[in-house]
Amino acid sequence: MLTPEGQSEIGTIISPLQKEAPEESTPSFLGLGQEPVTLQISNKKITGRFAKPGVEVPANASREEILNYTYPFVVEIIPGTVTDELKDTLEANQLHYRLKNEDEGGFWSSFLTFIPIILLIVFFWMFMMRQLQSTGNRALAFGKSKAKLQSDGKNKVTFQDVAGCDEAKVELQEVVDFLKDPRKFQAIGAKIPKGVLLVGPPGTGKTLLARAIAGEAGVPFYSISGSDFVEMFVGVGASRVRDLFDQAKKNSPCIVFIDEIDAVGRLRGAGLGGGHDEREQTLNQMLVEMDGFEENEGVIIIAATNRPDVLDPALLRPGRFDRQVVVDTPDVKGREAILKIHGRKIPITSDVSFSQIARGTPGFTGADLANLINEAALLAARRNKKRVTMDELEEAKDKVMMGPERRSFLITPKEKEVIAYHEGGHAMLGSLLPYAEPVHKVTIIPRGRALGLTQSLPEEDRHIQPRRYWEDRICVLMGGYLAEDIIFGDTSTGASNDIQVATNIARRMVCEWGMSERLGTISYNNDNDNVFLGREIGAPRHYSDETATAIDEEVRRIVEEQLNRGRSMLSESRDRLDKIAKALLARE
Repeated sequence: MLTPEGQSEIGTIISPLQKEAPEESTPSFLGLGQEPVTLQISNKKITGRFAKPGVEVPANASREEILNYTYPFVVEIIPGTVTDELKDTLEANQLHYRLKNEDEGGFWSSFLTFIPIILLIVFFWMFMMRQLQSTGNRALAFGKSKAKLQSDGKNKVTFQDVAGCDEAKVELQEVVDFLKDPRKFQAIGAKIPKGVLLVGPPGTGKTLLARAIAGEAGVPFYSISGSDFVEMFVGVGASRVRDLFDQAKKNSPCIVFIDEIDAVGRLRGAGLGGGHDEREQTLNQMLVEMDGFEENEGVIIIAATNRPDVLDPALLRPGRFDRQVVVDTPDVKGREAILKIHGRKIPITSDVSFSQIARGTPGFTGADLANLINEAALLAARRNKKRVTMDELEEAKDKVMMGPERRSFLITPKEKEVIAYHEGGHAMLGSLLPYAEPVHKVTIIPRGRALGLTQSLPEEDRHIQPRRYWEDRICVLMGGYLAEDIIFGDTSTGASNDIQVATNIARRMVCEWGMSERLGTISYNNDNDNVFLGREIGAPRHYSDETATAIDEEVRRIVEEQLNRGRSMLSESRDRLDKIAKALLARE
């Protein structure tokens, strides 16, 4: 039993918080003299169970019976008041109790409660540190070179994969021989060119040649574009140039290929405002690295551009770019060789004649021919064919040159007749004139922006053309205009492009080629040396108004002479012209 003195002593340190007890008989731990059935004391609270009113709990009651006959209570206590004196009082009153030390349990429970917060703080700190480090690395790497290194194992391009530029390959073979065996050149005191500038129209294979040099020599190959040096921040371009050459020197012998070098190597001091240009600082650093105070043995610079006229003279001098290799559009044999190289990648039939395709594609570059082969393969796949035939190659050639067919384009029967006679006029004069190129194909199916097409097939590439060739060329161009006028007594807008091309040829005959007896062998061409100004701004006229009038009169005379010549020939062959037009209408 808990004596009143014991109750008084405990009551001074606790305040009861009773739960689940009926409100009408809520015993007080202090004043009613009721003894708790169970009691558990800790440093923070006292928990136990009181017997329900009117119920006496047996001494040997089981746990389930105690839970049924009692109700719990919880009493908060002041920390630090569970002393030895309190324990002696409980023992003196023969009250069964259990002490629970919550110091350790309270610490670990509190620690476990704060673990998610601690982990969140740690993860946030790690994330911020990583961001700061990456930002610092990006800031430090901003001035690093963006050149891509291609090792020997990845570069599988050789001179066997390059065609149509045999002279350029011969020039570049010396670079390959030096990289393979430099002692042979050094023994005789020869020095390999420090730089090679590849000059040519777009798509002629300048980049492919540079890759072939690296593949043949088996050395590291750095490739970068000229625009990669220029950034919005001052000094970045020069820093990237220094880093590029530092990397190249560490991996020498090697090749550094700079594509479109005109983006960074333009003529200095050409700005209209006279201010400083970031490109100039980058170019100055490149000039120093290529041929400055320090040597860069074993590093060969190969650059490509289609605008050599805008490059700075200091960049083109011997010691920097010692050689300029012209990579021009391939001739007919070169085009055939390129077609055969690309034709190895697709299945073709035995009747395919690459020589015929090559003769019908004058002026095509290697990229154009690769596109032609790919278009032919796509056409064959759409037609569910296993091999590419000559039909697909011919159609692909027309598609690349003139655009895709527009069979759904609505044309009235009258317009078809006009187009048929128009193309018949071109074909008729092309077959009659001695210097005209042989006619290969005539069609009135619209392609691209053209409503019809008369295609010639040169027997060979011509690099020098006489005056009679250009006169016949103008006459053939005006054949469509003349056929419309002869047959229908009227002309249409379909001859607008023919008239424009014929006029340009006649003007060049007078102003550039000296083919006018009246004006003689004097050039009236407006050369525009200032490549940084517009053509109209930077193209002054160096002749008088009287000379300009004479030029216009000569151009008119040349065109009218060919008009009269073509009209006479078409009038004499009217029946053949009718047959060509009817055949086109019937077969198309």
